[in-house]
Amino acid sequence: MKVVTGVVGNDIHVVANRLIDLSLRARGFEVFNLGVNTYLEEFFDAVVETGADVLLISSLNGEAEGWSREVKPLKAKYKNLDNLIMMIGGNLVVGSGDAEQIVPKYKNYGFDLVCHQIDLNTGLDWLEELIEKRNLK
Repeated sequence: MKVVTGVVGNDIHVVANRLIDLSLRARGFEVFNLGVNTYLEEFFDAVVETGADVLLISSLNGEAEGWSREVKPLKAKYKNLDNLIMMIGGNLVVGSGDAEQIVPKYKNYGFDLVCHQIDLNTGLDWLEELIEKRNLK
């Protein structure tokens, strides 16, 4: 199972990005890590180039909200991404926010899994459950 991951926008949380990479690899995923300061187009280009099954975007500084509004229209410009699992995690708003409001907002942006301030292992458990539910493994 191939995963493209990285940190969206002007966010540079290198340590968390590395932990995500290591955790995905430990679970048997083939990881294509784009690193930090990644634009949405770069994520989708990498998904197409690698044939990835999952796009996992992370954010720590809350900037993801501004970028994520463009996910659905941008994804529509690419072909054959209907089965792509879209996941985002980290701190997904600037300041504080209630997950009950944040999660539906991000799902409306086009994400299948939204992990606002959820620990990494729980988020990856959710990802594996979704993969199993969709019979992708």
